[in-house]
Amino acid sequence: MLAARSIDIAIRVPLAQAYGFASQPENFPRWAAGLSASLHREGDDWIADTPEGRAIVTFSPPNDFGILDHHVRLPGKPDIHIPLRMIANGDGTQVVFTLFRQPDMDDAAFDRDADLVTKDLQRLKALLESLYPA
Repeated sequence: MLAARSIDIAIRVPLAQAYGFASQPENFPRWAAGLSASLHREGDDWIADTPEGRAIVTFSPPNDFGILDHHVRLPGKPDIHIPLRMIANGDGTQVVFTLFRQPDMDDAAFDRDADLVTKDLQRLKALLESLYPA
């Protein structure tokens, strides 16, 4: 089993609006730095150019459960599963990202990834709260 960390943030935007925005793959580069501004569609695939090479990103289909999971495939590496959930929290939304420590990661790299995910979620919060002010 891989070590895991749950990273979450509360966003003052109703779930329907938050999920409606975040479930669109073309919006990911606006807040998820790890997918880069190069994310684009090629046929049925979403492609991102990363420092580790060209990545194929597969997103979960739209659903009624707030699931935004995605898989990232990099050349010569195992698929990376990224569980991401949006959950109603009163009038707002709780976003929960599960970060799995990859087999080749040391403690410092895992901590760096956790910091990057935290910054991404903070960007998502700021973006959604500016798009949908209370």
